[in-house]
Amino acid sequence: MSEERHSQLALHPVAPGESGELLKRGQVVRRTKIAALIVLVILAIGAGRTVVSRVLNTRALEAGAAEHNKQYVKTTVARASDAGQTLALPGTLQGFIQSPIYARAGGYVKRWTKDIGARVTKGELLAEIETPEIDQQLSQAIAARQQAAASLELAQSTSVRWEALRKKDAVSQQELDERRSASTQAVANLAAAEANVQRLRQLENFKRILAPTDGVITRRNVDTGDLIDAGAGGGLTRALFVVTQTDPLRLYVNVPQTYAQLVKPGQSVVVTQAELRGQRFQGQVARTAASIDATSRSMQVEVSLPNAAGTLLPGAFVQVALPLMASRGFSIPNNALVIRGDGVKVAVVDAQGRVHMKPIQLGRNYGEKVEVTDGLADGDRLVLNPSDSLAEGDEVSFVAADDDKPKQVVADKGKAADARKVVP
Repeated sequence: MSEERHSQLALHPVAPGESGELLKRGQVVRRTKIAALIVLVILAIGAGRTVVSRVLNTRALEAGAAEHNKQYVKTTVARASDAGQTLALPGTLQGFIQSPIYARAGGYVKRWTKDIGARVTKGELLAEIETPEIDQQLSQAIAARQQAAASLELAQSTSVRWEALRKKDAVSQQELDERRSASTQAVANLAAAEANVQRLRQLENFKRILAPTDGVITRRNVDTGDLIDAGAGGGLTRALFVVTQTDPLRLYVNVPQTYAQLVKPGQSVVVTQAELRGQRFQGQVARTAASIDATSRSMQVEVSLPNAAGTLLPGAFVQVALPLMASRGFSIPNNALVIRGDGVKVAVVDAQGRVHMKPIQLGRNYGEKVEVTDGLADGDRLVLNPSDSLAEGDEVSFVAADDDKPKQVVADKGKAADARKVVP
């Protein structure tokens, strides 16, 4: 107790019962004060906790809003094309020389000596033709030549005699000139008769059908006893044989105008045939038409293909893989294009993460990729699958596409593993 309390007790003495009651009241007051203090502390802690919670929630909401407002995109890097493209085109094999053989002399087939599939050499006999009409015409031409020779002999002797008479002035100059003209005419008649004989003898030679080149008989359209009609005036009706040279072969392909400038003579090509699985045949561009066909907008290219083993057959359908020279443009994925009303563009992300819409010029279409001839620079980072809302100046966060992530080799339990670095 304090001194003041003691003095009060000393001045006002209390009974023993009152002293206990006062002690109890003091304890109650002290407990009430402690309880009030505890309540105030608890309230203060609760208020602080509420303030801190609200601050944290506010920050979380701001962070969430910023996160939702941020655009995430996948990108790829534009790189200059360093490799050419292989162009696949269909083609049909042809013999290097494919000669249909017609009859020049009319008659009947006496015999044939070579059938389809037979290999022949130049000048080898293929068939013979009986030509009774030509034989008779030749006999008649020979007789006409003999008549012309006799007429010439008579005209020449007459001219000599008249020359002598003219010297004696027994005949006129006019008569002498007529005899000289008759002699000259007889010479011309004999020459014409001789030419007719030679012509018929040449027709006689056409009775023997000969191979014009080395090759294979790919077609025979005649048989023994067939009537061969050379046609009036030498017109040809049908081919008796077709001789095809199979080594080398040639084939023609039509290269679209887009790729025509990239094809040059001397380029190697690879020819494949579906029926010959696993076999590839090396050929070479022999020549090009050096012009674009106005109808098909393509350029004809001739390919020479060695065929010493005879594996490839003329007329077969094949596929030609034509490697093209590398172009100077960029090759980008099709899903990087932004096609809108103001033309074709790409969304380029700069170092600060801002988007810039660049107009571009397209070249050839490679299927999954497309060539860009103008508007891009090496190293430009392009947005893949850009959204319709993406606009100039937007800030984005990007990650590199799988084909543009640099590879790092790391150790994992003693084994090497590839790790891809993601661009933030």
